[in-house]
Amino acid sequence: MAIKHSLSWWCFQDKVAPKVLIEAAVRIGYHGIDLVGPEHWDAIVDAGLELAAVNGHDSLEDGLNKPGNHDRIEREILANLEHAAKYPIRCLICFTGNRHGDDDERGIEVTATGLARVAGAAEQADVDLVLELLNSKVDHPGYQCDRTAWGVEVIRRVDSPRVRLLYDIYHMQIMEGDVIRTIRDQHEHIAHYHTAGNPGRNEIGPDQELNYSPIVRAIAETGYDGYLAQEFIPAGDPIESLEDALRICTV
Repeated sequence: MAIKHSLSWWCFQDKVAPKVLIEAAVRIGYHGIDLVGPEHWDAIVDAGLELAAVNGHDSLEDGLNKPGNHDRIEREILANLEHAAKYPIRCLICFTGNRHGDDDERGIEVTATGLARVAGAAEQADVDLVLELLNSKVDHPGYQCDRTAWGVEVIRRVDSPRVRLLYDIYHMQIMEGDVIRTIRDQHEHIAHYHTAGNPGRNEIGPDQELNYSPIVRAIAETGYDGYLAQEFIPAGDPIESLEDALRICTV
């Protein structure tokens, strides 16, 4: 199987000690960790795991769709690309920010312009900049990149092999559904995936509406060889939840 498996640190950091979480990830069979602070990077890499995805810049609410942020975001992304020269970082996560009253066309134009400024550096570093799709209905009111078609249009305008989407299955189920068809149609624009159960953002088992086994099979059938990261909030035992999630997502 080409898909690699990751877990999002922030979902488990308050429930499991860092050393225990890293050791469990290795034992269970995960390949990397998402969204973890630099204070843990050395321990993660020393354990044989990759930094699958970390934030490329600040912040989720105040991001690339504001021209006044572009100088700051460029500095932050370039600094994180330098970190990627030392650590095995696969993806830097990018955010549009909230709409701030701008219409969709204006947001697409400004976001694409901001990403184009750092696309060449990402290509040289061999690191993907992934624009995250988030729901604006439940978790992130006002966030602009809340539909796949909107994000795809940004990626097309930047036109770089190292600028693509982070397709969060949980978020896009809330906003638009039709997950498998979207993955099949738009997979060339996707460089990273996140999971969670819906509703509730808990485990991805049978008590929620997404059926992850066929979703992951659809991802694998596209030839995808990147990471699928578990980004659910465990309601039960976190280590058991991670074991179950890997079993469900191994196809």
